[in-house]
Parts: sequence; C-alpha cells; structure tokens
Amino acid sequence: MRKPVIFCDFDGTVTKKDNIISIMKQFAPPEWEKWKDGVLSQSVSIQEGVGNMFALLPSSLRKDIVEYVVNTAQIREGFGEFAQYTKSQGIPLYIVSGGIDFFVKPMLEPFDSIAGLYCNEADFSGENIHIRWPHGCDQECPNQNCGCCKPAIIRHTANSNMYSVVIGDSVTDLQAAKIADSVIARDYLLEKCKELSIPFQSFETFYDCIEILEKLKVNIK
Repeated sequence: MRKPVIFCDFDGTVTKKDNIISIMKQFAPPEWEKWKDGVLSQSVSIQEGVGNMFALLPSSLRKDIVEYVVNTAQIREGFGEFAQYTKSQGIPLYIVSGGIDFFVKPMLEPFDSIAGLYCNEADFSGENIHIRWPHGCDQECPNQNCGCCKPAIIRHTANSNMYSVVIGDSVTDLQAAKIADSVIARDYLLEKCKELSIPFQSFETFYDCIEILEKLKVNIK
C-alpha cells in the first residue's frame, strides 16, 4: 500500500484570497495588471509575470507589505485542524507556493506540523523588490519558467511508494495536478481540471479535505 503525501498550494488555497493579487491591488501601479493577465492566459510565464509585478514595488515597502498581508489575509476554515490531522495520520504535508517567502513564512508560523515549505524568495537589497527562484524546473517540465516548479518538487520529493495528493486553486497548480495521483481543487484549477478531463474532487474548506482524505485512505493501493 502506497503512503499518501500532500502538496498543498498556499495563496487562494490555505488563504482565502491570492495574496500576490491583494498586494498588487494595494501597493502597485496599474501596469501590474497586464502581467497578471498574461500569467492567467498563459501567454507570459509565471516567473516572468510575478517577477515583473514585484519589480514595480520599492524595497522600502517590505514592512508595510508584511503587515498588510498578516492583518488582512484570512486562513481558510479548517486548515489548522487539517494540518494536525495530517500529522496524526503520519501524512507529510508540504506547502508548495508560487508566493514569496517574506509573507508566506509569517502566515505559516502558527502551524508547526507542516513537513516543509517550498516557495520563491524576495531580495530587498536593490531599489525595487527582486524575486529569486530557488525551486526551478527540471528537464521534464514543459514550461521551464514556472518559478516555483510544483511538478519538479513532486518528482523530487515523492517516490513510487508514495501516493501524491495535490490541493490547489490556480494556474500555478495545473502542471502539478496533471501528474498527481489525486487532485483536490477549487476555483480556476477546478475549471481547468474539468476542461482537460483531469479527475478531481472539489473543496471549499479544509474540513472537506479531511473527509476526502479519509475516503482516499480506503482506496489507495
């Protein structure tokens, strides 16, 4: 019997809204929207789009951005219980995020049962924010400019004895969903799974995810 391992998105999944979008709406000049639209239409790579969005923001805004995210972002219902559930069941829970370390890490501090965090990094040494991409694509990724390449992380972390579960909501989760053993989806990812005939189960809260995993445990071979 294979052992479940979970790869869970952060922005719009663990949190109710996408924090990058919230940050841009609050702090960025209007030209950020063309990069966002390019990423969503997949005419611009995630790495190019997100990198250019943050390049519009002065490094001096670091403290203001962190305070804004911590004070306004809402954790989706049941996430704390879900994290404890995975720990009690011995299921590794990895957060794989297209978000940036300087606001993702403060949001995850209360949840000490997470097996690991993969996300992008911010460099504030220059005049404007520069994004670094420590988790790049491997040779099997068709995109090559994912930023935080979720399918590469899955291939590196999970082996043939593991049953990979992807939880997500957005375009950054699509390639991971294509190679996962099981997909738990909402919003954009849910619609793309329907469009591409990728099997999935839907969720709104992490209580739903606990129920889905309980049922999955019976069927994993």
